[in-house]
Amino acid sequence: MTDREPFRTRIKVRHYELDSLGHLNHAVYHSYGEVSRIELFESAGDSRLREENLAPVLLESHIVYRRELRAGDTVDVTCDARFGDGKVFWMTSRILKLDGTLSAEITCTVGLMDLEARRLVDDPRGRFERAGLNLKVLSTGER
Repeated sequence: MTDREPFRTRIKVRHYELDSLGHLNHAVYHSYGEVSRIELFESAGDSRLREENLAPVLLESHIVYRRELRAGDTVDVTCDARFGDGKVFWMTSRILKLDGTLSAEITCTVGLMDLEARRLVDDPRGRFERAGLNLKVLSTGER
């Protein structure tokens, strides 16, 4: 059970994002996930990460397409982090039509990089916490 709903970003599908069939281009779904991840980190206070010379880096991304999107559709893109042990954590975004229909689900493996050493740091959750990021914004509390 979660402590709260995941972070959400609202996006309107634009005409120039469509493929030749009039559907949202497959790559744009990934872009929507990235928009939500960036806004999530901003909301959690990521400017403190930059002060410590740290940055989240995308290591892997997997998407499952469920329902097509067309120009003019408005979607909510959720984003939520899940932490475990080790150097990586996972972020999931769900692209939802306003009626609740799941259009796509994106699961990403992410690391927190020390920008000077150019290496992933251990315990990214702990590093986020020590840097003062709001963990309640980053994660619903699920592990």
